[in-house]
Amino acid sequence: MKDASPIERALRRDRLIVLGGLLAIVALAWLFVLEGAGTGMSVRAMTTSRFPPPVIPHGNEAWPARYWFIMLLMWWVMMIAMMTPSAAPMVLLYARVARQARRQTPPAVVATAWFVLGYLLSWLAFSAAAVSVQWTLERLGLVHMMMMWSLDRWLSATLLIAAGIYQLSPLKDICLGACRSPVQFLSRHWREGQAGAIRLGMIHGLYCVGCCCLLMALLFAGGVMNVLWIAGLAVLVLIEKVAPYGRQIAGVAGAVAIAAGIYVIAVN
Repeated sequence: MKDASPIERALRRDRLIVLGGLLAIVALAWLFVLEGAGTGMSVRAMTTSRFPPPVIPHGNEAWPARYWFIMLLMWWVMMIAMMTPSAAPMVLLYARVARQARRQTPPAVVATAWFVLGYLLSWLAFSAAAVSVQWTLERLGLVHMMMMWSLDRWLSATLLIAAGIYQLSPLKDICLGACRSPVQFLSRHWREGQAGAIRLGMIHGLYCVGCCCLLMALLFAGGVMNVLWIAGLAVLVLIEKVAPYGRQIAGVAGAVAIAAGIYVIAVN
């Protein structure tokens, strides 16, 4: 122990390193989002407490290649900000198991970094799909190009009701169960090595995407860059995954979403 180098001694505190790394990732992601996520727009201008959001005049311009990249980066960093806190228990457990696996190569901290990368790659794939959906909705005149929120009550209602029904579905329960039971997940899917860590992270990420994809689609209804919706959905996801009654809360949220969709249709 006394002959260990400073780096070796630091790596033994992998839990603190991992936790600090996660906090830094989340903080930087939220800072990027609050600064406009590279869009050049003010987040304050794209945030509204009104729902449905106000219908305002809009253009329908073509997306240059650079704008596609900006939108992809915006979605991905936003997903990192929203989803990483709820994934922290799984990441910390993975770091602990990796440390206890003495034959683990690479070291626990490095393996955990690969695991997190795999997890975030799953959300990158989701972000690419979300950008395509956003482009399509803009071309149809259903989503405002600058404000990035729904201009059509039927779109908003459909998103809410679909998300609500999914919250009550067996598939949601399966995906949420995998996110809420990290011990069972690791025991079922564990693989050693760098490739194993990335694969494991991607599998966990796919479960999280399956758990939350329709909740994230609600950003089209309330505003993709509406901080109130971003924060609200992030808190809901965190509660679903870590709170003692997360499954029941997910069901209640589903019922509320369905009622909100019916309300949007009825009052307009």
